[in-house]
Amino acid sequence: MLVSALLASTLAAPLAQTATPRQILTIVRAAAPPRLEDFLTGERREGVSADAFLQREPQDLIPATERTEAYLSYDDTNLYAVFVCHTSDPSRIRARMSRREQIFNDDFVGVFLDTFHDRQRAYMFAASPLGIQLDGIISEGQDDDFSFDTIWETRGRLTDFGYVVWIAIPFKSLRFPPESGPRTWGVAFMRGIPVKSENAFWPGITRRLTSFTSQFADLRGLDGVSPGRNIRLIPYGTFTGARFLDRDAAAYDTEKDGRAGIDAKIVARDSLAFDFTLNPDFSQVESDEPQVTINQRFEVFFPEKRPFFLENAGYFQTPVNLFFSRRIRDPQVGARMTGKIGAWAVGALTLDDRGPGDTVPETDPLHGDRTFNGVVRLRREFGGSSVGALVTSRDFGPSFNRVASADSRLRLNAQWFLQGQAAVSDTEPIGGERLRDVTYSANLSRNSRQFSYQLDYTDIGKDFRTTLGFIPRTDVRQATQFATYRWRPKSGRLLSYGPNSFATATWDHTGQLQDWTVRFRSR
Repeated sequence: MLVSALLASTLAAPLAQTATPRQILTIVRAAAPPRLEDFLTGERREGVSADAFLQREPQDLIPATERTEAYLSYDDTNLYAVFVCHTSDPSRIRARMSRREQIFNDDFVGVFLDTFHDRQRAYMFAASPLGIQLDGIISEGQDDDFSFDTIWETRGRLTDFGYVVWIAIPFKSLRFPPESGPRTWGVAFMRGIPVKSENAFWPGITRRLTSFTSQFADLRGLDGVSPGRNIRLIPYGTFTGARFLDRDAAAYDTEKDGRAGIDAKIVARDSLAFDFTLNPDFSQVESDEPQVTINQRFEVFFPEKRPFFLENAGYFQTPVNLFFSRRIRDPQVGARMTGKIGAWAVGALTLDDRGPGDTVPETDPLHGDRTFNGVVRLRREFGGSSVGALVTSRDFGPSFNRVASADSRLRLNAQWFLQGQAAVSDTEPIGGERLRDVTYSANLSRNSRQFSYQLDYTDIGKDFRTTLGFIPRTDVRQATQFATYRWRPKSGRLLSYGPNSFATATWDHTGQLQDWTVRFRSR
């Protein structure tokens, strides 16, 4: 009853709300790069700065408990951000030497840049008081992508009034559209204070609105900047030799092996990234995090870590995961293009894979054959909403798997979003019957400081196949509902409390109930 009443009252709200006027920050070109040492006194300095930080947690849009000043400037090659962070008790600052991107348990500051000014995605650059870095990409309607890594510089120092962090972001590390004259980006600054469970932003960013990037300020005044001719070539070569005892011949034998290849990246028109690879070497990529793979009912998901696939990986994401790049195991040659063309986000990939041909016996005619993989993704963005299409194809000998999909994410109002997808697959297996089937998904969601709600429905046909995707289970119809309500006291140690409700049920296409869960918890 509580969920039904809250849904009725919130859906009855107007479907459009008047947007709050965006703040404007006009940047100026620096005569010389700023230095960390110039800010160690804590005194206010001249230059473009933001200092009226407002809480997002634990309170909403009230002044931050500690003073923060963020200074922004640029030159021909870099964008500079300097954070001067004051605190009433410097001894409570958390600043530890840690691995890269392991900073959320420490104090930290960050700058967000919506370089396409589309209010759909933004770069995040954050650093701890000791300069430990974290970077990622924030996309509306998707999980934050911290697999993104680029080249930038940080310096940090603790002081008697708090700490100072200096950040330099090369324009070559960003993607943005070509423009003549001054540019306009979206910008936001953040400070995290873990001992107070406090996150503060400039400009104020509230959870009363679901969209994050639409609340950024406008950054104006960037003139004469460009990533330039960003061309990167990374050749490699390896050679191994071994001498071992052949017991059958009672003699020593030798074995030699050599391998060479090259990776290349070219940025065109400042906004399109082209990646090329020839015989890539992925042996230096970090190992996977340990997971339990024994006695698992369904396939275990391992995230992608190979650099070739990571830039703009979110461009290929859809509600149903129809492209999982780890399906391509051992490519020899391939190309990939991602970026923005006007209001369109585009992605395309073509790549072979030697892996399937190596898994069949040597007596099989397909031994040594390669698969050919192709993916095309288009997404049109408008007013906080989007529509898109995805096509994938994987061919191995006489077999193939082709999938076509359409999806959309519609902004109903400032808090409610409706997302849906429909896909059809056509599969010709080796020595089997041809399969065709469909899948559908729908999601209604609301996020706010008090009431959050999510309703999901997924229908995956029995014969639906996506050899380039990640769908661990077919022949299912699943409905899931999650709701939470939070009361937030304005004072005291208790930050929030309230009930959670979670319910899910799964059927097959004969109507047989497979499993169900109902759970109520309070937090």
